[in-house]
Parts: sequence; C-alpha cells; structure tokens
Amino acid sequence: MNPSTHTMFAMMPADPSGAGPSPFSMLLPILGMLVIFYFLMIRPQQKRQKELQKMLTAIKKGDRVLTASGLYGVVAGVKDDIVVLKIAEDVKVEMLKSAVTAVTAHDAE
Repeated sequence: MNPSTHTMFAMMPADPSGAGPSPFSMLLPILGMLVIFYFLMIRPQQKRQKELQKMLTAIKKGDRVLTASGLYGVVAGVKDDIVVLKIAEDVKVEMLKSAVTAVTAHDAE
C-alpha cells in the first residue's frame, strides 16, 4: 500500500455505519455557552437595571443628583417622568428622570 492509502484509512470513522456523535452531545457545548453568557452578561445587566429603576423611583425633592450630561443639580420637583433640577441660583431645568444617573447626596435646604 502506498502512504496516501494509510492516511485515508486513518481519517475514516471507526464506526462503519457512519453514525456520528449524538445530537444531544453536539448541543451540550452550545447550551453551556448560553448558560455562561447568561450568568456573565445578561443577569448582571438586569440587576443593574433593576437597581437604577429603584433609584429613579426613590428620587425626591432635595436630592443632589448627577445627570447623563454631567450636570449636578438639586431636585426642585418631581413629576411623573420629569425631574425639575436647580442647577444654579434662579436656574431650573426640566429633565427626564431617565437622564439621572446617580443620586449623590441629600441636600438639606
């Protein structure tokens, strides 16, 4: 036999029926990756989103907040989904509650 024939026999499957691995064993690594992806990416993001939503619902008048645009202000009023911020003397702006990224402190007025 020539060397290429030995190589062909070495590459042939051991099972003459041609049956490969079971479909379940082929899906197992994919399912494992999905579980790892869930616990490393999706679950922490959901937890952060839940904490942010809890913080936004707890905003009250007098809280010092930081907005997504980088403005610090004191909450002068809260409506349904709007927050009125006092950013300087006699300067108030209305912003969406979702623009608030952090409550830094409670300001005693």
